[in-house]
Amino acid sequence: MLKKTDSQIAKALINEIGRQRQGLELIPSENFVSEAVLKALGSPLTNKYSEGYAGKRYYGGNQFIDEIETLAIERAKKLFHAQHVNVQPYSGSPANLEVYFSLLQPGDTIMGMNLAHGGHLTHGHKVNLSGRIFNFVQYGVDPKNHLIDYDEVEKLAKKYKPRIIVSGATAYPRIIKFKKFAEIAKKINAVSMADIAHVAGLIIGGVHPSPFPYIDIVTTTTHKTLRGPRGAMIMCKKEYAEMIDKSVFPGMQGGPHNHTTAAIAVALKEASLPSFKKYARQIVQNAKSLAQSLKDNGLELISGGTDNHLILVDLTKTGVTGKQAEKALEQTGIYVNKNMIPYDSRTPFNPSGIRLGTPALTTRGFKEKEMKVIGQLISQVIYNFENPAFIKKTIQKVKELAQAHPLYPGFKI
Repeated sequence: MLKKTDSQIAKALINEIGRQRQGLELIPSENFVSEAVLKALGSPLTNKYSEGYAGKRYYGGNQFIDEIETLAIERAKKLFHAQHVNVQPYSGSPANLEVYFSLLQPGDTIMGMNLAHGGHLTHGHKVNLSGRIFNFVQYGVDPKNHLIDYDEVEKLAKKYKPRIIVSGATAYPRIIKFKKFAEIAKKINAVSMADIAHVAGLIIGGVHPSPFPYIDIVTTTTHKTLRGPRGAMIMCKKEYAEMIDKSVFPGMQGGPHNHTTAAIAVALKEASLPSFKKYARQIVQNAKSLAQSLKDNGLELISGGTDNHLILVDLTKTGVTGKQAEKALEQTGIYVNKNMIPYDSRTPFNPSGIRLGTPALTTRGFKEKEMKVIGQLISQVIYNFENPAFIKKTIQKVKELAQAHPLYPGFKI
C-alpha cells in the first residue's frame, strides 16, 4: 500500500529498516520496540482528538480513548509505585518544561546537572528554553573520579536555594542516588525532581534504584530502556497532581497522541512480565562486558566503567576525536554518538568522547560473549580508522554478528 501511494517514502523506510537490521545499534537512547508496540503506534487511533483527560474531554466519542489512557496510567502507577501519572506529554523535553512551568515563574532558580558532565539540555543549558527562562545553577562531577559529589551538590543547594533540584542524566554511567537528592531538597524546602528517561527500564527491572517514594516529581521518556514508543510520562506525589495535569493540558499541549498512548500501554504491559526483569539484568551485564572489552583493548572510560546501560569513552589519548570515531564506526555499521566528556576541551560538534550503550542489542539477543567481540572491533576501528582494508574487513564481521540476531524478520512495508 505504501509503495503504491508514496514510493519515495517507502524506499527510504525500506532502506532504514535494512540499516537497522544489518548494523549494530549502540546509541544508548535507542532501542527496538516490539511488533505489538508498532501495531498500536500505526493504528487508526491517530485519527481521534481527545483534548482533556479521561471522563472530562472537550470532544465527543472518546469512550475507548478513555479506556486506553486509563490502562496506560494504571499500568505505570503499578510498575513504578507512583501515586499519580500523566501519560500525555509528547516527549521528554516538553515533560521537563511542563514540570518547571507547573511550579515556578520565569526567573526562579532551579538546580540541574551540567550538560557537559552528563546532564540534559532541559536541565538548564543556556541554549535551551529551560536555561533562558529560568535561573539554573549547574552541578557536575568530580574532576578526578567523574562521580557526582553529593556533598558539593548540597553546598550549592544551600547557597543558591533553588526551588527545584533536578537529578537524572543522559551521559552518566553510574548509579544515581535519588534518595540522597531528595534528602538534599528537603533540607532547603525545595521540590525534588528526577528525570529517569535513560534508566526507567532498569528501575522496573530492579537493576537501578528507584526514585520512588523519595522524589516528589519524576519524568521519563517511554523509549530507551523502557522499550516503548517515543513519548513521555510525568509521575508525581498526589499533592502535585492537579498542577502537573493543568501544566500539560491546557498549559503547554493540545490533544494527546492517542496512538502513542496505546503503544505506551502495550510497552508497559510488556515491562510487567518476568522476561523484562531478565532483559534489564542482561542490559547491565552486557554493558559491563562491553566496558571491560573496551578497556582491555586500550580505551579509557569515564569513571572507569559502568553501573547501568551506558558507557562514555574518553578518546583524548588516542588522538582521535569523537566526530572521527563516530563517522569511522558508522562506516562499518556500528552506531554510537559523539559526546562531550567532563571538563572537555573540545566543542560539542567535535568532542573528545563517544557514548554507547546496550539496550538495543540486548533486545536483539546479544550476550556478554558477543559484547567482548564488539568492544574489540570498536577499539580496532578507532585505532585504524584511516585503513580502508581494515574497515572493509570489519564491515563483514558486523554483518555476520547482525545476521545472527534477526530484527523484525516478518515485517513488511
